[in-house]
Amino acid sequence: MSNQDRSIDPELQKIKDFINKDTIFTIPEYQRAYSWGISNCDKMWQDIITFAESGAQDSYFFGTIILNCSDNKYDLIDGQQRTTTFFLLLKALLIKINEAIINAVDDDDSKALLKALKKRRDTIISMLYKIDPDEVSDTPNILEDKKIYSNAEQIHNKSNNERYPNELKIILSAVDFDSALSLVTKIPYKQKDNKFTNFFRNFKYFYLKVSDLQTDVLNNIAKIITDFCEVIVIKSWNFEQAINMFNSLNSDGLPLFDSDIIHAQLYAIAKKQNKENDFSEEWKKLLISVNEIESLGISNLDSILMQHMYYLRAFKQEIKGPTGAINVTTPGVRKYYTDPKNKVLIEPLELCNSLSNLVENWKIISSYTATKVLFKFNENSKLFLSSFLYRFRDKLVSKEAILPLLEDLLRLFSILELVDSGYSSSKFKIFLFEVSLKLVDKTVDLKEITEDFTNHIRKSWNQNELYEALLDYKGNSLVYLNEYLFAKENDSSFDFNSLYDIEHIMPNSGNNIQSIRNDAKIKDEDEFREIVNKLGNKILLEQKINRSIGNEWFRTKVSSSLKDKTGYVDSKCPLASWFVKKYMNINKPYWEKDDIEKATREAADRIIRFIFLK
Repeated sequence: MSNQDRSIDPELQKIKDFINKDTIFTIPEYQRAYSWGISNCDKMWQDIITFAESGAQDSYFFGTIILNCSDNKYDLIDGQQRTTTFFLLLKALLIKINEAIINAVDDDDSKALLKALKKRRDTIISMLYKIDPDEVSDTPNILEDKKIYSNAEQIHNKSNNERYPNELKIILSAVDFDSALSLVTKIPYKQKDNKFTNFFRNFKYFYLKVSDLQTDVLNNIAKIITDFCEVIVIKSWNFEQAINMFNSLNSDGLPLFDSDIIHAQLYAIAKKQNKENDFSEEWKKLLISVNEIESLGISNLDSILMQHMYYLRAFKQEIKGPTGAINVTTPGVRKYYTDPKNKVLIEPLELCNSLSNLVENWKIISSYTATKVLFKFNENSKLFLSSFLYRFRDKLVSKEAILPLLEDLLRLFSILELVDSGYSSSKFKIFLFEVSLKLVDKTVDLKEITEDFTNHIRKSWNQNELYEALLDYKGNSLVYLNEYLFAKENDSSFDFNSLYDIEHIMPNSGNNIQSIRNDAKIKDEDEFREIVNKLGNKILLEQKINRSIGNEWFRTKVSSSLKDKTGYVDSKCPLASWFVKKYMNINKPYWEKDDIEKATREAADRIIRFIFLK
């Protein structure tokens, strides 16, 4: 029977037979990055140690490996995390075995152990470097070994998701731990072990573990791993069947993300269309862009896919029921994309380009102050903001085009901060789903959408009740909004490009707190706790300034001569700058209870005018 006539071929294999000189594995384009961490490696190591200490004569089972063999190669469909980790563990063992052989005492008592170590060395080198054991010298030799190690071609990593595809090869090519340490990737701006990739951190973990072993135990552990640890290897000669198994099985202990499944399905479809290379290139570009916005805390790939789903369901009007009523029940991202009747995946390149366009527009609007303030509120705002961004598929969005919607969403989500009902209530979720039908429609002017927001707000909430809630507000999100609105009122810049803290004008703690309370005419602890976190006692302040002045008196904070310290006078924040101007000519200014109450009323007035467009 030919390979093509077989669909699945399962076989129980020892690790030394699974990883052998005749097998080259490929991590395909649609696979996830190497994600195992120390906890996964520790569990694997502890399982091996426990098995070794038990003295059991049978084998230890390490799970299932699925290989796609449709192109006469071994694509790792399921089990790439464990397989990669096996390579790292074997390399750590090899380095320690080499050290043990070099440092072995040459006497009669040690001969048997030395012979066994040399056999372990032959076996592992054969597994890792595609060389016959008979061609391996018994004694480590740096020059000879370096030549052998340069042939580290047992895994070809083609994953679009892997940022460090050559890291495993670098580690396997190193002659010892120190050379590996000098050659591997060091991630910029990371400290200590965080500057290393998962590959090297896990390799280092195993190297330290095997370094703690006595030589006889080292030999025994190496033999157990190669000869007594087993996996079930399932080979498939049907690509679509292999992809389906990838989607349904995940035996390495790491849950598959929606993006993993969707990427694999897209790749399979692109392959059928003979466009897999073009798709892979576009997907790599998408991942680079997504990594940029993820580092800014905007969205990851799974979130982008969800945003696209929200857009599609609004654009196709799938959120409208038969009677026209809005249905807010949302399917899972994975289920929606992979359901054939939705036809979302039929054009992989087109979908990839749409996602890339969305990400590029996110990059643009993420720099706007209004966007950054909105991000301080509910995350669900992104789902509807992204739907509007799809209007700009042929061009990039501008600030003028998006600002009205940013402020409309700010108005609605500011209310969510103040009321008892949650996002899922009809006044928020149903309304936003209904508005999304217009957000995706280019023929609907944004002025009409703003009118919808205004009419809905005025109909659904009482202005006086929200005003009272603002007077009693103790949270932080509206502090950002108040600063933003104050800046607009006074035509002052507020670019929000620095790191900011929430600054309590009257400190809420510190050594001088009782004296400060007395100055503020606050009678007791209860009254202090009631007033210190009010909206009027909070402003934004650059982090470095806030941490410099700490819990100083108000007159120190607004002073223009602070000696070795910095203060409001050095701030670019609108309200802090305003305080300096107001109090700069007052000899000994105070910040009292009445000042906080007044500032709170002013902030409440400002936010109410914004919410109701008064």
